[in-house]
Amino acid sequence: MPFFKLSSFLRLAIAVVLAIVCLVTSPTNTHAETLSFSHAQLKGRDFSGRELVGSGFANANMEGANFENADVRGAVFSASILRRANLKGANFSGGLLDQADFAKADLSDALLVETILLRSTFDFVNIDGADFTDAIIDGGQRKWLCSKAKGTNSKTGVTTRESLECD
Repeated sequence: MPFFKLSSFLRLAIAVVLAIVCLVTSPTNTHAETLSFSHAQLKGRDFSGRELVGSGFANANMEGANFENADVRGAVFSASILRRANLKGANFSGGLLDQADFAKADLSDALLVETILLRSTFDFVNIDGADFTDAIIDGGQRKWLCSKAKGTNSKTGVTTRESLECD
């Protein structure tokens, strides 16, 4: 009988140790990085395919940078320069991209779901297949984007025109 109690105790101890190990090594994404690049000069930098969820890029100069297929959900790009940047397939969902300059950028197939894009500029931008569902955007900019909206997002299946609520 004492052996049975001891093994029950050992089983309980092992279970507690395993629970602690599971808590300490929770299933978070160990590849994701949360970094701050605010006020940085990042012209031509390659962030393609990177997981930068929640990172900060406020007031950064990222002219010609490559964010193709990057995961930047919830990131802050306020007042940043993204002229001629490759943003194809990037996931900006839930991000803050207000007052950003997207002139001549490639936003094709990008996810901008629930992003804040107030006072951003989109001169000569490629938005084919971009998903702007529930994005907060100025009326004038929405009208401009609707005039060039076409395509369907490969990840969500939503058309660009539908996501912008074009007439």
